[in-house]
Amino acid sequence: MPSESGYMRLALRLARRGYGSTSPNPMVGAVLVKAGTIIGRGWHRRAGGPHAEIEALGNAQMRGHKVKGATLYVTLEPCSTHGRTPPCTTAILAAGIKRVVIGAVDPNPRHRGRALDILQRAGITVTQGVMAEECERLNEAFNHWIVRRLPLVTVKAGMTLDGKIATAAGESRWITGEKARAYGMKLRQGADAILVGINTVLADDPSLTVRMGEAGVRGPRSVVRGHELRRIVLDARARTPREAKVASDAYAALTTVVVNESAPKRRVAALAQQVRVLVAPGSDNKINLPWLLQKLGSENVTNLLVEGGGEVNASFLLPGLAQRVAFFYAPMVLGGRDSRPAVAGEGASTLAKSLKLSELEWRRLGPDWLLNARVTIQTLVAPDVSRV
Repeated sequence: MPSESGYMRLALRLARRGYGSTSPNPMVGAVLVKAGTIIGRGWHRRAGGPHAEIEALGNAQMRGHKVKGATLYVTLEPCSTHGRTPPCTTAILAAGIKRVVIGAVDPNPRHRGRALDILQRAGITVTQGVMAEECERLNEAFNHWIVRRLPLVTVKAGMTLDGKIATAAGESRWITGEKARAYGMKLRQGADAILVGINTVLADDPSLTVRMGEAGVRGPRSVVRGHELRRIVLDARARTPREAKVASDAYAALTTVVVNESAPKRRVAALAQQVRVLVAPGSDNKINLPWLLQKLGSENVTNLLVEGGGEVNASFLLPGLAQRVAFFYAPMVLGGRDSRPAVAGEGASTLAKSLKLSELEWRRLGPDWLLNARVTIQTLVAPDVSRV
């Protein structure tokens, strides 16, 4: 018979099936157990749909099981308020569940612990903290957004061992191999929005979609399993060509071009006929990134993937606006004074002021290596603008 952690591990596997579909809600999985037998299982499939607890109860009933007296294992504290769906605590009480085992407590300060109190006052035994770290990590972006109302920012880059993303002439395709690129598509699938700078659009004309055959996703898309991927272009002077893929393909409605207040009005008006144009504070070739992050957070962007060049990457990393990096390293050395670095900008003036990473995780992807890490929050430059 599985242990407590064994049932929770199954609930986590179920929760991950919602990857890329639940935002701005968290991924949640649930398992119902009675007399040592799993009688129901479920996961939150999409925002606005039934929560994992309701799915598990329905699954058990569909299979002819009586749920009264069962134990519910759920990766996240059940909801206790009425949103797009009724509170799960009401359904748990009505079903006669005798015990609830919870992985992570609700990160929302307004609701944290409320469900635990409701269930316990109703006589239900509540156990919390089973595989809590794994359950919290599952929804890292949601947890960050629900507390700060800012998206969790991950800077992604594929580079040589000496940190170069392109030659001096701009050649970059392909530095990393197929497995690394497929994993990059997986990161896009889990993001709410992907961001690049205007120079990337002008040089590469990227589609910024999740491509067919990569990450197990079917086709270039605006929607993967019910989840839209927004495309953000930092373009202070409104230089995005109207024929660029991000402005002219089938998903142009999902593109936002961010200009500043001094952008030429004629070019802004022309772009606005094809894509959404957002006018941000700033002048010359600068855009106020903290303002933009607040705007995206207010629009339910919980997870932002930055795939820019060295200047854009630096504009998020050096001011402390990014929380994570996903750096892909290919086994090659490019060298050259004028070859393009993954992180440019002004940089740190001393080693003591250099950007620090923690929680390092290395993963081999064919011939390449992926470094996933958390950025230690510190500000190396003023966090006000990005030059684009």
